[in-house]
This record gives sequence, structure tokens and C-alpha cells, in this order.
Amino acid sequence: MLLQILTHTPTYVWAILAGLIALGLASMHEREMTLQRLLMLPLAMLALSLNDIANKFGFNTLSLSAWASGCLIAGLLMARLGRVRITPTAARGRVLVRGSTAPLAIMLAVFFTKYAAAVMLSVRPQPDSSSVATIIICALFGVFNGVLAGRLVRDLADYRTLHSDGGRVMA
Repeated sequence: MLLQILTHTPTYVWAILAGLIALGLASMHEREMTLQRLLMLPLAMLALSLNDIANKFGFNTLSLSAWASGCLIAGLLMARLGRVRITPTAARGRVLVRGSTAPLAIMLAVFFTKYAAAVMLSVRPQPDSSSVATIIICALFGVFNGVLAGRLVRDLADYRTLHSDGGRVMA
């Protein structure tokens, strides 16, 4: 059955996986970024997650509550306990972001959760009959989105702190 699932997966899905791996590998290296670019990954993953929830489970109390719970818990933990990832640059609105495996892990986790949900629903196409599956999948999407949102909140707070001396970069 696994071979059948893999062979019936559209080619574009494997291309998306390759692209995510390439982006994730690039994020393992230190790089200079604008604050706007820091928003890209959290927003893209949010759009993918909410689109998948809407298409597979619908925006209902159960799916949105599970997503929001996972997002809130993970977001608060990351914002509060996450490590400092940025270093100021001389240019206003730009930061040096330390390399990390976390973006790769999160992108792959979102991809494989979406993939597993698609397989599950193709094998058993009635998502309404399994509220447990809805809760688990939507909560996972919420956790992934919360981790990214929490990291972003932490980065923006760190940026504000680093540039709080009248616009002068503090070392």
C-alpha cells in the first residue's frame, strides 16, 4: 500500500518537497535579512495551514479551536523561551539571522502533516466521522504556526530592544 501511495503522488508534490528542502538548507547558514523577509516563512506556512484546514475539515468550531489552541500554546512558549537569533546590522530594518535547522524541520513537518492528511482522506474520505483526526491534524498545524509566530514575535522584540537607543545600533 505504501508503494501505491508514493507512486500515485503527483510529481508537483515532490517538486514542492525539493523546494522546501532547498529553502531549509539555505536557512542553516547565517544570512542578512530585512524585517519584511522575516515575515515570509510564518505567513506562507500560515496560509498553507489554514488553506489545508479549510479544504479538508472546513472552518468550524472543532478545527479552528484545535488550531488556535496549538498556535497559542506554541506561540507563547516560543516568544517567551525562544533564544535570540538575530544580531543588529548597521542598516536600519536589517538583521543578521543565525543559521538554524528549525525552519527546515518546521517546513518538513508541515509538508508531511499535509501529505499524511491527504493520504488519510483519500483512503477514508469522510473527515467528519473522525473528530480525533481533525483535532490532531489541526492542532499540529496550530503548533507549527505558533512556533513560527512566536519566533517572529521574539525576533521583533529583540530587534526593537537592539535598536532602542535613539535609532543607533547597540552592540
